[in-house]
Amino acid sequence: MIREIQEEIIRLKKEKDICILAHCYQNPEILEVADFTGDSFALSVEAAKTKAEIVIMCGVKFMAETVKILSPEKKVLLANEDAGCPMAEMMDKEIISQVKESYPGYTVVAYINTTSELKTICDVCVTSSSAVKICNKIENDKILFIPDCNLGEWVAKQMPDKTFKLLSGGCPTHARMSAKDVERAKERHREALLLVHPECRPEVVEKADYAGSTTGIMDFAKKSSAREFIIGTENSIVTHLQMACPDKKFYPLSKDCVCHNMRITTLSDILNCCKGEGGLEIKMKEETRLKAKKCIDEMIRLG
Repeated sequence: MIREIQEEIIRLKKEKDICILAHCYQNPEILEVADFTGDSFALSVEAAKTKAEIVIMCGVKFMAETVKILSPEKKVLLANEDAGCPMAEMMDKEIISQVKESYPGYTVVAYINTTSELKTICDVCVTSSSAVKICNKIENDKILFIPDCNLGEWVAKQMPDKTFKLLSGGCPTHARMSAKDVERAKERHREALLLVHPECRPEVVEKADYAGSTTGIMDFAKKSSAREFIIGTENSIVTHLQMACPDKKFYPLSKDCVCHNMRITTLSDILNCCKGEGGLEIKMKEETRLKAKKCIDEMIRLG
């Protein structure tokens, strides 16, 4: 049944010139029908390069919005209309506008995991892989980093000459992992290296052998001479790495590190989008798009 749905998706996307993007947290059967897989911003860049007029994002809403920001001429669909990101939705334009008034003179750095509306009042975007590099390049020594305080603290520790203001936001999925999880995992797998995402709590990140983006974690594991790894990010990455590196062993840091918002997208959702019968079309006012694009353009300039 799965293979039949996949074949129909592949047939329809070729017939209708559709580009399918799949974030690396998606299930394997979805990655298999995608034209591009990876982290959210990289997917948006790839979509902008294609000639396809229709783009389906298998991820969460802010990712589809970023695709629309970079490709306004394309029809952009979020495969499952209920796929939202709690972190992206926990801070809005009104809240951050008030915070900015309390911290005049601060450069507002927004994690890419934010809504298009919020990006309109920020100075520059960052990804987890570019955050340190870009914040280092910002001339201002005062930075308001939103929304993830864990990622912000990880960045701030690497540049003590700058002043960071952090708010209490973050990824609920990565925040589930604790120092006790690290102790248990290292006790069970004494030879394994610990690879974590900087959205994790500081007490988890400080015990890591490597901290970086999802793509960074995967690249590190693939290239490392080590044979065993404890993975401190969304548990789908354990499966993907095990499939890519069958001669190595991968263990989840916590069985609870599952992003249910990412997992709700199904092959049926994608098939319905291809048929023109489902998904959420991303529509955006041009004024909003242009303002949001400014902080993305600044990220590209500094990165």
